[in-house]
Amino acid sequence: MTQDIRDFVNDSHDLVALGEPDHREPAFAEIRNELFAQLAERGFRSIAYESDRAAGLRVNAYVQHGVGTLDETMAEGFSHGFGAFPANRALVEWMREYNADRPEPERLAFHGIDAPFEFTAESPRRYIEHVRDYLGLDLDVAGLAGEDERWSSMEAVTDPVRSPGDGPEAMRLRVIADDLLTELYARAPELAAGAARVRWDEARVNATTALALLRYHREAARSGEDARRWSRLGAVRDAVMAQNVLDIRSLEADRGPTLLYGHNLHLQRSASRMSMGGMDLTWFGTGAILASLLGDRYACIVGSLGRSDGIGLPAPDPGTHEGRLQGRIESWGLVAAAGLPAAAERTDIASPQGPFPLDRAVLAGADAVLHVSEGRAPAPAS
Repeated sequence: MTQDIRDFVNDSHDLVALGEPDHREPAFAEIRNELFAQLAERGFRSIAYESDRAAGLRVNAYVQHGVGTLDETMAEGFSHGFGAFPANRALVEWMREYNADRPEPERLAFHGIDAPFEFTAESPRRYIEHVRDYLGLDLDVAGLAGEDERWSSMEAVTDPVRSPGDGPEAMRLRVIADDLLTELYARAPELAAGAARVRWDEARVNATTALALLRYHREAARSGEDARRWSRLGAVRDAVMAQNVLDIRSLEADRGPTLLYGHNLHLQRSASRMSMGGMDLTWFGTGAILASLLGDRYACIVGSLGRSDGIGLPAPDPGTHEGRLQGRIESWGLVAAAGLPAAAERTDIASPQGPFPLDRAVLAGADAVLHVSEGRAPAPAS
């Protein structure tokens, strides 16, 4: 057992994924901060997080250049409620302090990898308008998109009949977004030189976010058996994240490796599986996609949780994967996955939110396990 992530990183790894089994347990993000500091000493220059990529540009502007305030950055730079997590605030503060006195090539960068969708999905309007305005074009996007609420309502994702993603306006917006992305590349020699590259990259991320939203809304409009439909939505989201990670790596390749952080379900090499509303969902997640394309350049460390009173998780049975780890690790530690003995899958998790237990397939695709024996989540108010 070790508490040094560098023991599991070699020179072939330019993307190291660190997973957590439950977003609600803060111990993993707190430990992540410590491990990222270790990796920064080893030459890692970026962290990629399971949060909206376009919003994350605001975080990167703050940590690299001090643009805006910390409060504004946390409120506007994260999606899915992650800006409210104290460990994320501590990460952003530390990255800003680390970068303050360093030359730009040595500064740490923050990237989001997700898009603004899950059980709801935003309208693509403002992202397309951002690119339109950047290019100085005259296009009526709002007239085509209509009210933002027709896209962002829960029913637009949960009910194919209510989805705008299959209508003629959505098809036209998708063509416009694709044309704008082509125009960005066609005009890159005049727009992306020197310091202007930052604004060009921002426009490109907005264009790809608009396309991702339109793809997701298109999938939400497809009717069919519920389990297959939700599995496809999960697959589209993870495919978008994988494409974003590959793009981030192309940007960071000359600066150093990247730490990728998110839920095990997205980062594991094995197929992702979850139960939701009586449905059994299966799809290939971001980690499975990246591992198939990057090979040995991708390292995967999955998170494991023993007990957490704050999220109502009791101590594991000694015969389970988590129970075996609990017997070896007093607080938290990293262990090689290959050396773990056979064990049973945990069955005492009552919440559909997780944490998701370890199983043979997840461990077979992992390089290491980060096990936390005792969680730090606050107990729910009585």
